[in-house]
Amino acid sequence: MAAFARSAPCWVDVQLPDLEAGKRFYGELFGWTFRPGEGPYADAFSGGRLVAALVAKQDGRMPTAWGIYFATDDAAASVARIREAGGTVITDPVWVGRAGVVAQAADPGGAVFGLWQAGEREGFEKQNEPVSFCWTEVHTRQRDRVDAFYEEVFGFQGTDLGASGADVSDSGTGSGTSDSGDSGSDASDASDASDADVPGTSDASGTSGAGGSGSAEPGATGSGTAGPGSAEPRTTERGSAEPGSAEPDATEHDAAASGPDFRMWSPAGTEPGPDTAIGGRSVITDAFPAELPSYFLVCFAVEDCNSTAGHAVRLGGRITEPPFDVPYGRMAVLQDDQGAVFAVLQPVVSGKRTE
Repeated sequence: MAAFARSAPCWVDVQLPDLEAGKRFYGELFGWTFRPGEGPYADAFSGGRLVAALVAKQDGRMPTAWGIYFATDDAAASVARIREAGGTVITDPVWVGRAGVVAQAADPGGAVFGLWQAGEREGFEKQNEPVSFCWTEVHTRQRDRVDAFYEEVFGFQGTDLGASGADVSDSGTGSGTSDSGDSGSDASDASDASDADVPGTSDASGTSGAGGSGSAEPGATGSGTAGPGSAEPRTTERGSAEPGSAEPDATEHDAAASGPDFRMWSPAGTEPGPDTAIGGRSVITDAFPAELPSYFLVCFAVEDCNSTAGHAVRLGGRITEPPFDVPYGRMAVLQDDQGAVFAVLQPVVSGKRTE
């Protein structure tokens, strides 16, 4: 039996200008340890279990970004569905040694994600625990097209939430068949790449592949988790909108006001709702600069959101969105010391909200 259900997030990695600096930052922030791979990347471990990979960018024009990968049992079939549903294939499926098959694509809104078909490596070996992956969400301006795309390609079923985080749907929607997912950059950044991208090397989307002959690959079990439900972006005290916010800005676009603020995704064959959600979709409103591309936000679980945010600053990072409460805990959006954006979530414990 596969360690990851089809369409489930199974791997994350980050493209960085300085690999050694990245190891210092994430080693200090999350306590990760690292094992070098056969190339410009390093596997990250927590308690001896694989959680992510850090990848040295081979082209400075590529984004510094975290990327997400979704599991598939047939990468070629997933790529065909992506094309049929109006997405863009950036990298056709390619074997990464014996680790597995990787491909990369962008949804109709331009958000880049990866596909991973497991060979000898399944994906991360730890998730939904402190200092490991716990959630991802796509931020897009093209809500309706993107919702239909993920339903058709991955079979996601949606549960719509309002700005308060309340379930506003009577039942899940969506049916499609299949799987996948990757990065936090725009398809336009990726389209200029001319070489087939191999996991563990810099690629058109600004993320490495889930595999890699010896590293930057995925590995272990995964299941659905209740998502943060980070509805709309809000403006910070600096007056500029930032991603990962829980409240809508007064200048939000009519598209957001006329439709669901946030949609949680549950895999096909499950009962849609928070208990089965594996990710979600948020709307980029006019509060953001027009130049901001669609992107995937990767979130890591932490025991103390406030403390982690403060520690990131002391390590040279930035707080993009200060800690705020969401229906499932306390969340913050951060940048590492090289500019890669990620989120941290302190989950609710025993049904109690965080303070």
